[in-house]
Amino acid sequence: MTCSRVFLSFGLKALCIWNLTAQQPLPSVRVVLVGDSTVNDAGGWGPGFRAWFGADVEVVNLAKNGRSSKNFRSEELWAPALTGKPDYILIQFGHNDGPGKGPDRETDPKTTFRENMTRYIEEAHAAGAQPVLVTSIVRRSFTGDGKVKRDSLVPYVEAVRELAAAQKVPLIDLYSLTLAQAEKLGPEGCAEIDALLPDGQRDHTHLGPKGRQEIGLMAAQEFVKLMPAMRSYAAEPVRP
Repeated sequence: MTCSRVFLSFGLKALCIWNLTAQQPLPSVRVVLVGDSTVNDAGGWGPGFRAWFGADVEVVNLAKNGRSSKNFRSEELWAPALTGKPDYILIQFGHNDGPGKGPDRETDPKTTFRENMTRYIEEAHAAGAQPVLVTSIVRRSFTGDGKVKRDSLVPYVEAVRELAAAQKVPLIDLYSLTLAQAEKLGPEGCAEIDALLPDGQRDHTHLGPKGRQEIGLMAAQEFVKLMPAMRSYAAEPVRP
């Protein structure tokens, strides 16, 4: 056999091996979302997050309206997040932890909220899952100069950032991303992502269909950036 034929044969074999490897199915991945109504499928970013991945990624959205880091556990909603051997658990609380939400939900950002979130992290690790903290999306309420108002949500956002750094847990800072988005759109432009209340008025906290998709996309892209193993599951290349 000539030298050229040897190289040709070797190249064909290598190509066949590469094709077989490329065609191997990806192992399935289970991602659980935990949080409040700004995460759940009805008015949150969960649907857009799920849509970013193919059938190899099972996204289980356990987020529920009106829940805080306190009553999500007390109402026994957390335990299902640990079953089924999830690979990742994304955890976002804050909207219902603040003042005025009632004793069953309220927490202090520097003490009880931090303790609750720490416990979620520890139990996710114990279950063999990778916890990922997520800061809450902004409430799209504006000051007169077109800036998003700093409200009671901010201390909880700051607490999540601090906890992620202290615990060395991956962080998706959706607050920063949605703050930039809202201020770019402006008060009137946010109408395209706002949900609508039954009376037709705009809901500046929850998300309409376009908002659910766009902010879910933000969350999915940030998640893939944090978790290189998930890059093969992305629907399209991740934005830099």
